[in-house]
Amino acid sequence: MTTRKRYWLMKSEPDDFSIDDLERVGTEPWTGVRNYQARNFMRDGMRPGDGVLFYHSSTAIPGIYGVAEVATAAYPDPTQFDRRSKYFDEKSTREEPRWFLVDVRFVRKLERAVPLDEIRAHAARLGEDFALIRRGTRLSVLPVTAAQWKLLLALE
Repeated sequence: MTTRKRYWLMKSEPDDFSIDDLERVGTEPWTGVRNYQARNFMRDGMRPGDGVLFYHSSTAIPGIYGVAEVATAAYPDPTQFDRRSKYFDEKSTREEPRWFLVDVRFVRKLERAVPLDEIRAHAARLGEDFALIRRGTRLSVLPVTAAQWKLLLALE
């Protein structure tokens, strides 16, 4: 039985970790997610081989800058146990971790970034369920349908 490939959009601030950084290292653990819904997407929804749109947020031109893929199944985020980490969680234990992550592998940089303004211009075609352009959505990990994935990459 084959599982259907899923698609995701993952946001990162380029000053913290950019598509160029991912290209340089190849594969990186997606640490520091501290939102339960985003954690659940990684823990319960993501599977190795799933597609990832790499999105730069908190930058002059926010948008999609690259493509990656989920490289591992979810596992506990080690930063939750590290007292020196800004992501330390004193309520989390190794026996009962609260936060999970996946490793993300570089696939390619887009030939031309797809800015948020351009994504918004296609809101009707993307559908009202596309969380990136829905008001009030601040998640760093978002599901993307196969049709949305195809449309967003066609904007490149």
